[in-house]
This record gives sequence, structure tokens and C-alpha cells, in this order.
Amino acid sequence: MARIKSTNVLSFFKEQITLLESSNKLGTARNYRRTLSSFSLFLEGRDIPFRLLDEPLVIRYESWLRSRGVLRNSSSFYMRVLRSVYNKAVTKRLVKQTFPFQNVYTGVDKTRKRAIDEQHILDLCKLSLPALSPLALARDLFLFSYCTRGMAFVDMAFLCKKNIHNGYICYTRKKTGQQLVIRVEPLIQKIISRYAGQTKRSQYLLPIISSEDPVIAFSQYQTALGYYNKLLKRISKILDLDISLSSYTARHSWATAARNHNVPISVISAGMGHTTEKTTQIYLASLESSVIDQANQSILSALV
Repeated sequence: MARIKSTNVLSFFKEQITLLESSNKLGTARNYRRTLSSFSLFLEGRDIPFRLLDEPLVIRYESWLRSRGVLRNSSSFYMRVLRSVYNKAVTKRLVKQTFPFQNVYTGVDKTRKRAIDEQHILDLCKLSLPALSPLALARDLFLFSYCTRGMAFVDMAFLCKKNIHNGYICYTRKKTGQQLVIRVEPLIQKIISRYAGQTKRSQYLLPIISSEDPVIAFSQYQTALGYYNKLLKRISKILDLDISLSSYTARHSWATAARNHNVPISVISAGMGHTTEKTTQIYLASLESSVIDQANQSILSALV
């Protein structure tokens, strides 16, 4: 006999998380769990039927998030996940579609400057750090990401030796499911070779995670990501950068460098594995503003 699905929001939420985890979609499950925790706190732990998840409640939740200092992009993240769960319930006919999210923000604001220029990338390459130290590994992982067109940290962590074929890295982006092929350039190979001794008995290409168990491996990845970002902040101070490096910076920096080299946005988008050029435009927002400012300065220089 088929199990009757819950018609209450929090219970249904938990069921979806269990399904995601059983399908090994651990990243999405984590996002659902974060949103469940936030929404449950807003509801003070009360599990409500889906019919009460209406527009006024959603608007109150957005206001509650704002009152707690949650940034707009983070609020939008919670709203998109909650909407996804709601739509799943609609599909299962647990509730009638009333479009309760139509008047809350579910977009993505253009991000502040998160890129460093090519000179700083060069400075990073030349930075003298103790061989095979945690700081050196963080620097090398950053450069590996940059050289692989901004490969995401999660994809670097789960990259396996079998992903290399005839001088090319062939992998599937965990975020979008897109398949990407990247030629192994000299610096990429240099980094791989540098850590070959540490990964000799591992299926993984880089020394980030070690377990082959999906749940343990994902936990190792989360821990490694946090440590990686802490080390990058230390490197930022060593280089006296005006921004703090993070796992996203290499990705933004590659996109910015490509644009500076007049690479078309369509090519940058394909190279980064973006599903739409709109996402690429968000990455390049600060660059576009800089280019416009330079152009305006040139136009107005004769007036001074």
C-alpha cells in the first residue's frame, strides 16, 4: 500500500529532503535543510497545512527575514527553495496553485566586485609559500580553479583521475549537470603533478577529500570548503588585496579576464557552464561598470 504523502508543509519538506538524500543529491538536500530550518523558525515550529501557505504568509516571512538582517539574495534563496517545495506539492495535488510567491523577491541581485585582475593572479603564482603547506594547497587550488575556467570547488573536490582523457579534463558540473571539457594546460598539469604523491592511493585527482562513501565524502567537502575559504582570507592579507579572496573569486576573475581579452559573452558563458548568458552578465557586472566609467572619462576628458 502506497504511503500517503503529508499535506503539512514542514513534514512534506522533510520528505523531500529524504528523497534528495536517497538520490545522492546532497547539495540540494543541504539547501532544502537550510530553508526548512529558517522557515520552521519563522513558524515557531508549528507545522501548517499547505492551504495556509498563502501570499500574506509568504510576504510576512520575507519581512521576518529582512528584520533579522538577512540579505536580499539570501532571502531570495529561501523563497526559491520554498517555492520549489510548494510547486512539488501542487504537482502532487496536495494544494491548489495560488501563486503565493508572485509578490516577493526571487531574483538574484548583481554581485559586488569579487574578481581580482591578472596582475594579482600573477602575484599569486609567484607567492613564496612553504611547499605542500595548507596555504600552498589553498593557493594552488585557487589557481587550478582559475586555469580551469573557474571550476567550482565542489567539482574540484570530486574530480577523479578517470576524468582525464587524452590531455583533457571531462567532467559534469554538479550544480547544472552540464558536461564540460577542458584542455590540461601546463599550469594545470604542474598542480596535478605537485600533489600526485598525496593522491597516489586515491581515486580523486586533488587532495581535498578521500572517502568514496557519498555521505562521508560530502561531509569532507563541506569541511574542506570552510577551511579553504579561511586560508584564502589569510592569503588576501599576505598579498594586501582590496578584496577578500573566496572560493568564488577564481571563477569571477576568470570571467573578468576573458572579457578583458574581448572574448564574447556567449563563449564565456559556455566555457563556465552557465545555463544562460544572464548568469554570466551577473558575474561581469562590476567589469561592465568599470568599462563604462573608463569610456565616460575618455569622453569627458576634453572638458577639463
